[in-house]
Amino acid sequence: MLGYHPILVIASHIFFIGVSFFALQAVMPEKIIRKNRVLQAQLLFILISISIGWAVSNFFLEISYWSRRIPFLFE
Repeated sequence: MLGYHPILVIASHIFFIGVSFFALQAVMPEKIIRKNRVLQAQLLFILISISIGWAVSNFFLEISYWSRRIPFLFE
């Protein structure tokens, strides 16, 4: 169990960060970002996608962890 868990966590985080970055592409930042702030807007999108992806990944990893613990309630 301990051997593959870190790889699963890293893969999950990377996957959900990618999914959240893809989903954020639907947002039109031109209406909320000031002009001539392209680098800051890109950095903001990267940080937001990391935050959302990390949170979603942790949610699914916690659900997976606790669902494996349910049978121990009935012992």
